[in-house]
Parts: sequence; C-alpha cells; structure tokens
Amino acid sequence: MKFQHLVTALILTATAGAFAQVPAQAATPAQPAAAAVPAAKDPAATPGIDKRMANQQKRIDQGVASGQLTPKETARLEKREAKLAADTAKAKSDGVVTTAERKRLHREANRDSRAIAKKKHNKQTVAPAASK
Repeated sequence: MKFQHLVTALILTATAGAFAQVPAQAATPAQPAAAAVPAAKDPAATPGIDKRMANQQKRIDQGVASGQLTPKETARLEKREAKLAADTAKAKSDGVVTTAERKRLHREANRDSRAIAKKKHNKQTVAPAASK
C-alpha cells in the first residue's frame, strides 16, 4: 500500500510540470516579451485632470483673445489653475493618487471651470487682443 502511494506521488510530481503555466518572460520569437504581459495601469496617472487643465487653459486663452477676460480676471484664473496643477503634483508625489485625492482634484477643477465661465460671461470686457 505504501509503495502504491509513493508511485502515485511521483507520477503526480512528474506531470505537474506539464500543467504549469508558461512564465510571462518566455515569449515565442514571433511574439516579443513585452507583448506577453499587458502593461499595468499607472496608479499615479491623472489623464482626466490633465486633459481638463489643458482645456481650461485653452478657455482662458480664448477669453483673453476675445476680450471677455480682463487682465485682473486672467491673473486670478491663472492663479487658480496653478494651484490645481500644484495640488495634482502633490497628489502624485507619493506614487499613488487615491480615490479621495481624485475626488478632491475633480471638485477643484469643477470650481475652476465655473469660475472661468462666470468671468468670461460677466459684463467686464476689454478690447480684443490683436491677432499675431
């Protein structure tokens, strides 16, 4: 009986290698090693916030060009955008942007967006900037 258990254990051990998964580093010549493993998501990435900051900057620039924003309004909006950029950099500094940090950044971006809209559509205007 003991001999039968020993033989069964040896057979299972020997065949276990045949059923093992192929490691990610082993790639076929037609398939490069980098393609064998999907790229992991960067936990510090904030593509949504980055895209919004770029869009808001374009809105500010358009407001200056059209004369909808005065120099004082522009300076205040630029200061808000700089604070958002600094807060984003601070959130990324430890390598991970948590859900709470993302919510706070989105809330700040929402406030900045509303401020841009209010400043662009109030009654204060200046002569449009000359096009280059």
